[in-house]
Amino acid sequence: MRNGRRGQGLRAGIDNEAAGDNVKFRISQIALVVAGCMAPALGHATNGYFSHGYGIKSKGMAGVGIALPQDAMAAATNPAGMAWVGNRMDVGLDVFMPAREAEIGGNGAGLDGTYDGDGRSKFFVPDFGYNRMVNPNLSVGVVVYGNGGMNTTYERSPFSAFGVTGTTGVDLTQLFIAPTVAYKITPDHSVGISLNLAHQRFSAYGLQPFAMMSSDPAKLTNNGEDSSSGWGVRIGWTGRVSNTVTVGATYQSKTRMSKFDDYAGLFPDAGDFDIPANYGVGVAFKATPKLTIAADVQQIDYSGVAAVGDTGNVMLPLGAEGGPGFGWRDMTVFKIGASYAMNEKLTLRGGYSTGRQPIPSDEVFFNMLAPGVIENHLTLGATWQLGGGKELSVAYMHGFKKTVSGGLPPTLGGGTADLRMSQNSLGVAFGWQF
Repeated sequence: MRNGRRGQGLRAGIDNEAAGDNVKFRISQIALVVAGCMAPALGHATNGYFSHGYGIKSKGMAGVGIALPQDAMAAATNPAGMAWVGNRMDVGLDVFMPAREAEIGGNGAGLDGTYDGDGRSKFFVPDFGYNRMVNPNLSVGVVVYGNGGMNTTYERSPFSAFGVTGTTGVDLTQLFIAPTVAYKITPDHSVGISLNLAHQRFSAYGLQPFAMMSSDPAKLTNNGEDSSSGWGVRIGWTGRVSNTVTVGATYQSKTRMSKFDDYAGLFPDAGDFDIPANYGVGVAFKATPKLTIAADVQQIDYSGVAAVGDTGNVMLPLGAEGGPGFGWRDMTVFKIGASYAMNEKLTLRGGYSTGRQPIPSDEVFFNMLAPGVIENHLTLGATWQLGGGKELSVAYMHGFKKTVSGGLPPTLGGGTADLRMSQNSLGVAFGWQF
């Protein structure tokens, strides 16, 4: 009997090891397939160029999630949350619809006019999450998502008076693949870490008038699509401090990226474009058995990335070390959301977020290419239980119109420029608890 039990234990150990290897292989396969599908259509964003939330359930609550993990997309906000969501997979698609416009007046160089930046008006933003509980305290998983981006396509160029006859605009997209491990260090507290593998693509066109300001005019504009890759980490903690209150904290390091070599004459330090560090804290309160209220505060350190944070009002060439950037300031975002279980089949969600937009009034001219000025978002969402552990979720977001006005440099004819943006998005996701 002892030998029989020993043999059973050995076989069980081998089976567990094989199962663990199978999980790792499955996760890596799924991540690569989903990343390949997402490559043509990555995210565009709302809080500066970051998304207002990750995962359709979170997006329906204004992006809250630091202390409220709801699905396998939790790691995109706080990796510690994966220890609480169980075995599940989530696949989502968000249709993002920004409206971008610039208006110039009183300009002595002939730039006056209203310019529509919506040459491309719809962006399809997929996401994917997979989580597996290795044991009751340890989870492994992966999330794949578009971190953010920025796009303008001016069919009528704001720089036409300077000789530009074609389209002017930029396109930046960022993809994250984040393998994640989370562990419950006690029954009420978990920690987690994600390895953020990032890939980004960029193109610019119609910027020929800036050639005289560039350290490398041949690598300023109209060079097609360039790409760069890099990595960073996100860490997090989630803790249940009572039967009704959960808190959380998360930090994502700056993601160091390789350079956009084809645009070495546009971005500082010969094409450098890292992804900013960001961090935040959150709290979730179960007010009643059916009602949960959650709030997050997020800080995005745009000023820590030269291409985004360096002022454009500097007497150095584009592309030089310390050269001009977009001049964005850091952004603090406040989010609050609620979910209400109407019954066993239907959960409703809503939320609101706000934060001062990152573009100062003296940086508006260059930011006609990247008018990320939205400050306030209203969101709605719902989930229907389909049975058998399957569910369908939807989310809607409206970014209220915001205008930022500022003066143009005398060297470009002076006058004023107004940047305007509003946004809508509608998303759907399928979740499977297994």
